Amino acid sequence: MSIWIIFKLLGSLALLMFGMKAMSEALQKMAGPQLRHVLGAMTTNRFTGMLTGTVVTASVQSSTATTVMTVSFVNAGLLTLAQAISVIMGANIGTTLTAWIMAVGTAGSEASPFDISIVSYVGFFIGIVLIYMKKHRYIGDFLFGIGLLLLGLTTLKATGMSMDLANNDVVTSFFKSFDPNSFWTTLVFLILGGVMTFCVQSSAAVMAITMLLCSTGAMPIYQGIALVLGENIGTTVTSNLAALSANTQARRAALAHMFFNVFGVLWILFVFRYFIDMVCGWVGYDVEMTKESASSTAFLANAAKLNFVLAAFHTTFNVVNTAILIWFIPQIEKFVCWVIKPKVDEEEDFRLHFITAGFMKTPELSVFEAQKEITSFSERMQRMFGMVVDLLGLSSSISKKKKDVKAGDFDKLYARIEKYEDISDNMELEIAKYLDSVSDAHLSDETKAKIRAMLREISELESIGDACYNMARTINRKFNGKQDHFTEDQYEHIYQMMGLTDQSLSEMNRLMGGRKESYDVNRTFNIENEINNFRNQLKSQNINDINNHKYTYAVGTIYMDLINECEKLGDYVVNVVEARMGTRLKGV
Repeated sequence: MSIWIIFKLLGSLALLMFGMKAMSEALQKMAGPQLRHVLGAMTTNRFTGMLTGTVVTASVQSSTATTVMTVSFVNAGLLTLAQAISVIMGANIGTTLTAWIMAVGTAGSEASPFDISIVSYVGFFIGIVLIYMKKHRYIGDFLFGIGLLLLGLTTLKATGMSMDLANNDVVTSFFKSFDPNSFWTTLVFLILGGVMTFCVQSSAAVMAITMLLCSTGAMPIYQGIALVLGENIGTTVTSNLAALSANTQARRAALAHMFFNVFGVLWILFVFRYFIDMVCGWVGYDVEMTKESASSTAFLANAAKLNFVLAAFHTTFNVVNTAILIWFIPQIEKFVCWVIKPKVDEEEDFRLHFITAGFMKTPELSVFEAQKEITSFSERMQRMFGMVVDLLGLSSSISKKKKDVKAGDFDKLYARIEKYEDISDNMELEIAKYLDSVSDAHLSDETKAKIRAMLREISELESIGDACYNMARTINRKFNGKQDHFTEDQYEHIYQMMGLTDQSLSEMNRLMGGRKESYDVNRTFNIENEINNFRNQLKSQNINDINNHKYTYAVGTIYMDLINECEKLGDYVVNVVEARMGTRLKGV
């Protein structure tokens, strides 16, 4: 075998893998947002969840994308883990469409009078025209992807045919060295399929190699099917390793996916030959035909049907496996929850919940994950502000020498606020770094605009954290200083201002956690105006109170520092809302 043949094979696989990636990403750009809404709305029970997973995966040609979206909804509380498991079962069925595309793409003249490679060149031509017509460039990207996929498949098949693998003594003697009737042979090829899939990180590439070997008559059908079963397990090993650094629900979903496939492999081993013979009968493939018992033409024509046998087996296996396990989803849920216990997650510890390095493969969906992380960031900042309010209350209680509070409580709470300030800085940097890496990919204009808005959101949220910390430092300075205490009126005014500020934060989080189409920006606008008017009123009153010697100038300065910091925080909230809505609030 010459070095050029090897490079031609590897290049064909590279075309195939890149074509699959380009096609999937283009489909997600065209239908991603709508499919996310479908996925969130159509999973009322295990059966609709399974059908939804099948449709979504068949639409975007990526079971990984469906799994990631599903886990996102579980984390957001939109889906239960049980519903997510049903969607993942459906995704396993939907992803079998890839095998049918490949079976058609590698079909030769023996199985089909039409040369499928012609479609790839038509796809390239129409695709490049649409790419330059910016309005339809995603359709062009899809056509280019499918063209590369089909070109890779036809080149792979042509290369395999030119190598005449069926008459290659080295190849045939390798496969003949395994006893076709031995259980251990099936087990060896099953493990081999899993290892190959794990190594190349692409079940599609391993499926293409399997189809090449089977359709040329080099590898027997039973060993080819064993490789396909191994691919099913190998692809779940990859997702489980990637999910190790993810949150609890992501790891449980990945384990449920592995359990589903491993269980299927276990039961199919008991009926292995009977099941394959049944599928071969449907397709019209003669299992008993050998190269010696038939003419060369008849043998190759029969072998050409093997691609469709592999595709039919892949689909039938996953459909039957789903039909069995869909009744046991509650038990699967209990099992994965028992195996994977929740991590001890102290909210004071810095850890991104939704963004997980290595788990995301699709830029469009990565943005969706980042938005969930920003929502978590926003909620954390409101909790930080609540600590500042509590800190002021502790300061007041300790100054009044109440028995149920101690100075140590104040110091502990202040230390927590300091830690939250570090967390806000780290979250801004990590999310920005993640968005920056996502923006390097080929994105839609809508997604690019989202990333710009999200970068502004995290900057303003970090400023909210700074404002909270500044207030805590002011309270701490007064608590440990020698200034007089605030008057009752001052405490009342500060709490009123903090109450308005907390309302604005609540409105911001309502927007961040929901859909902007249903949000009324006038709520934020009215609260911000109320904060500004109250600040101006207190500023004038503070000057009069100092002149009337109600308290000292030093106390009045600290008092207004807290009031002004609340007003600044309200401005940052408005900026977050503007970034999220993509519009400027009039009058603010």
